[in-house]
Amino acid sequence: MEKLASDPPHYWAPEVTYSDGKFYLYYSAGNEALMEIRVAVSDRPDGGFVDSGKRLTHEEFAIDAHVFTDTDGSLHFFYATDFLEHTHIGTGVVVDKMIDWFTLAGDPRPVTRAKFDWQVYDPARVEKGGVRWHTVEGPFVIKRKGVYYQMFSGGNWQNTSYGVGFATTGDIESETEWKQFSDGVGTLPILRTIPNQVIGPGHNSVIAGPNNRELFCVYHEWIQGERVLAVDRMDFAGSRIFVLGATNTPQPLPYLPYYCGFEDPAIVLQGGWEISEKIATSKLPGESELIFPNAGGHFLAVFDVEIARLSETDGTCGFSLAAGGETPFELQLSIEHGRTCIRWGSRINGELSDSFYASTDIALLNLRLDVNGRNITVDVNGSLLQIESLLPSAPSRFALTASSEATFSGFALTRGFEDLFNRPRESVEGYGWEVIRGGGSCEIRDREFIVDGRAGAISIAKGPFYEEYEIAVNIRVSENGAAEAVCGFEIDCGQGERLKVNISGRTIRSEAFVFELPESFDPANYHQFRLIVRKGTVKMQMEGLEVGTFAGPDGPSRTNIFCEKSVIALDMVRLTDLTIDSASRSV
Repeated sequence: MEKLASDPPHYWAPEVTYSDGKFYLYYSAGNEALMEIRVAVSDRPDGGFVDSGKRLTHEEFAIDAHVFTDTDGSLHFFYATDFLEHTHIGTGVVVDKMIDWFTLAGDPRPVTRAKFDWQVYDPARVEKGGVRWHTVEGPFVIKRKGVYYQMFSGGNWQNTSYGVGFATTGDIESETEWKQFSDGVGTLPILRTIPNQVIGPGHNSVIAGPNNRELFCVYHEWIQGERVLAVDRMDFAGSRIFVLGATNTPQPLPYLPYYCGFEDPAIVLQGGWEISEKIATSKLPGESELIFPNAGGHFLAVFDVEIARLSETDGTCGFSLAAGGETPFELQLSIEHGRTCIRWGSRINGELSDSFYASTDIALLNLRLDVNGRNITVDVNGSLLQIESLLPSAPSRFALTASSEATFSGFALTRGFEDLFNRPRESVEGYGWEVIRGGGSCEIRDREFIVDGRAGAISIAKGPFYEEYEIAVNIRVSENGAAEAVCGFEIDCGQGERLKVNISGRTIRSEAFVFELPESFDPANYHQFRLIVRKGTVKMQMEGLEVGTFAGPDGPSRTNIFCEKSVIALDMVRLTDLTIDSASRSV
């Protein structure tokens, strides 16, 4: 972006938001004492931005813009500004509604202001008249299970107390400030300075990894007097965010999707296609399909569709899911009277029946298809359109379809599933879980999966057997029925062969190792356990702790969850297939 005509000395904290072919760059400009937030626009994300002439904020000091689009499509603008009359004087975070990409409603509400000593920037800041100055800045908002999480940076990067915390609310329109997680004493910031190793980690964003399942916290830190980019894995355990960092050593590479792009030799092309690594364009008239073998009944597919050149008469494109010769779900895009039309439903005897309809003036659509056994969800451009459907059976075939010229791009398919237990169909069977053995009981209640093994040991499982995979489980002990209560995991190799890991109190035990969890571990609170199953080995982790490694199966397996003489609650279970399926695919 070219400099502004007013030529301010400072340009700070850019953040880019995309919508309908335009990229909006929000940034702060000024002389450090006086800062305003502006917006520039470009047709591409990597340059060509032109300032719109629009100043969004009117405070003397406003920095660190963040745009959050809620699931209902409403836009919310978070930024940092000064509070000179607050109990803890300094910079805090506010939110304002966005009328459009260039205009705020003009009614900013405080959401996160300083409360704790770890947020002190300067105990006697000369530039502010010698007052004890606090700083809360760098907001980034994500939503999970109906709860809004605002991550923020607090304090001064030169202090060891500096880091990233978060605050939560169940109502983004709330007039009260959000509840902060870290007090800096009993509960430390989730990302913080590690003296002599990691200095000043802060002002983070959150991004999904290449497989669209893993989350990463992207932030800055200081190395030899320069601010540099850093990234670490992050996740949730119950209502808590945790970051597997800050790290200063090599970390495992992000997991790749099972299919990435269109040049994998396993993909079956039917009809006329022009294929490159990242783009597939249907060229011939008539029906064409891109079939993805082995997608299975549990996968997440994310891709873009450009339909500008579809025929106005009968051209369609989209995707289909098939099971047992039937097509229980199909989505079609077409152009009618200059608008993009979206139809979906089941196909019976060649006709799209039980169909639904929506339309938009957007010609480039992003689709996110989550197939979780019989349950499927489709998000079109995030909040533009959200579809949920319960199929009669899990699909066994997935294909992209076209009957006229259309372009698919950015395709990634990850095998596996993620259960948050927050759908309206709150039944164990609806989620696809089954009791493998035992006499206990289980139910979905209040967005938790409750497994009761007080009356007898119970073991549950879901999903296919994979050669290699990672399973992440958020688990807490809801009630202990006896001192000898245990819960844990079984690596089920089929035909009755199982490898077992027991968790009892603060001890994790297998045939290969015994691991004592720290005294801060409370089994009544949610913690995330991960098992990374590779051919011949199983590695177990609890958030940032390496629990142990033991000999694993040489063939396909799956992981069962069990409990005995106790009640456990699950907040999330995520299974990710890591199988190396062909020479062109690596993980």
